[in-house]
Amino acid sequence: MTTPSQDFERLQLKVSTEVREHWKAFLFEGILLAVLGLAAIVVPTLASLAVTIFLGWLFLIGGIGGLMITFWAPRIPGFWWSLLSAALALLVGVLLVIQPVRGMLTLTIVVGAYFLAEGAVTIMYALEHRREISQRWGWLLTAGLMDIIVAFVIIVGLPGTAAWAIGLLVGLNMMFGGATLIGMALAARNKS
Repeated sequence: MTTPSQDFERLQLKVSTEVREHWKAFLFEGILLAVLGLAAIVVPTLASLAVTIFLGWLFLIGGIGGLMITFWAPRIPGFWWSLLSAALALLVGVLLVIQPVRGMLTLTIVVGAYFLAEGAVTIMYALEHRREISQRWGWLLTAGLMDIIVAFVIIVGLPGTAAWAIGLLVGLNMMFGGATLIGMALAARNKS
């Protein structure tokens, strides 16, 4: 019988081995994220508009699917809640697709909240992985701190930041996330 500590050590070894074996995939993903992030930074208004329209279509399709499934099974418990949820998704989708510029303000607020939460989670992830990736855990910590700084910038600049913030901030997040993956991949390659 093994102890939880031994199980955890085995899991850590397995994760470490997998990262070392697939460091090229992490490197490729990191480079791809960094390039896409740079593109979003170069044309932030276009990126903001594209993100808003894309999310609109996701809500629209999700709402239509939700309505279809809800009406397909009208006797399921929670029918009215399911119907309301699908109708709201459909409404949000229509509004974002038809009026994406107006939707950017709301999305900018949501993105600000997301970056705040993402930053806190990434910092905790970095602290949790100090031992495993001791050479590069600072990359994760930096990415988390940058997310929190980005959240502050977006919230303080409202409503003016709504026109460009989503594209710029998503671009910055992608670049730092890409740099993090590149750093982790190179550290894993060096352990091989």
